[in-house]
Amino acid sequence: MNDTQLFERYDWNVEPEDATERIDKYITLQNEDWSRSQVQAWIKEGRVTVNGEPIKSNYKLQAEDEVTLRVPPPKEMAIQPEPMPLEIVYEDSDVVVVNKPRGLVVHPAPGHYSGTLVNGLLAHCKDLSGINGVLRPGIVHRIDKDTSGLLMVAKNDKAHMGLAEQLKEHTVNRTYVAIVHGVIPHEMGTIDAPIGRDPKNRQQMAVVFENSKPAITHFIVLERFKEYTLVELKLETGRTHQIRVHMKYIGYPLAGDPKYGPKNTLEIDGQALHAKTLGFTHPRTQERLEFEADMPADLTDIVNFLRQA
Repeated sequence: MNDTQLFERYDWNVEPEDATERIDKYITLQNEDWSRSQVQAWIKEGRVTVNGEPIKSNYKLQAEDEVTLRVPPPKEMAIQPEPMPLEIVYEDSDVVVVNKPRGLVVHPAPGHYSGTLVNGLLAHCKDLSGINGVLRPGIVHRIDKDTSGLLMVAKNDKAHMGLAEQLKEHTVNRTYVAIVHGVIPHEMGTIDAPIGRDPKNRQQMAVVFENSKPAITHFIVLERFKEYTLVELKLETGRTHQIRVHMKYIGYPLAGDPKYGPKNTLEIDGQALHAKTLGFTHPRTQERLEFEADMPADLTDIVNFLRQA
């Protein structure tokens, strides 16, 4: 590891609630794109230190431990097509719109080169734009692994540039539904708060006023329950984890999201967030397209359960 400038460095200070956690599990939870086997391999290669010393995968963390990980740059490799069931909402020679299930990673990353949406798309249509490189072909924007819903993908570079420009100009319509902790008293609101890396935890985003970018989220209350609220959210900007960060910031974190909210939450595999509506101007025909995907069954079941609670 002589070429340290080529490595991406991550640092964490262990909080008291994470004491006694195994180091390999702790690091895996810091980034949804990392698998536990990949983290264990990095530990074996000496890429992980605690308080400056290399450790083993079964090391139990202590409060205030300083954990450092140096991730090697991704290898340029051909991503293999993998047939998988995909819900294609729309497709033509330029664009694909997919309804992504919760739990599916969008694109390959170190330690996660297979089983992603990109692998499935390559098996489905074989032609994707190359602007984002070999690991993210066709991917104009992403939604988190544990968020379900609509995603647009470009089949060629011209379409990719056209869609990316619309994202930049905030002309893409993106509406989400979510279940949040707490009962929101007002009917609607706008959160206008800049988002950047959390200085206390570099693997999380936060509302910060230095080294940040503007972020705006609008919300409407759809239904109130005893301890939760069903909301519709409209993104004006598209920052990493924007909805999750903004709802935490105003005191109503997403259910099923212990990364940004309480560990005691609803029984759901991932945050209760669904990308419901996606609207954009077709990059070739200039026709305005709008798509909608119903909430997945697990979210619908939870809403029905909360109504009866």
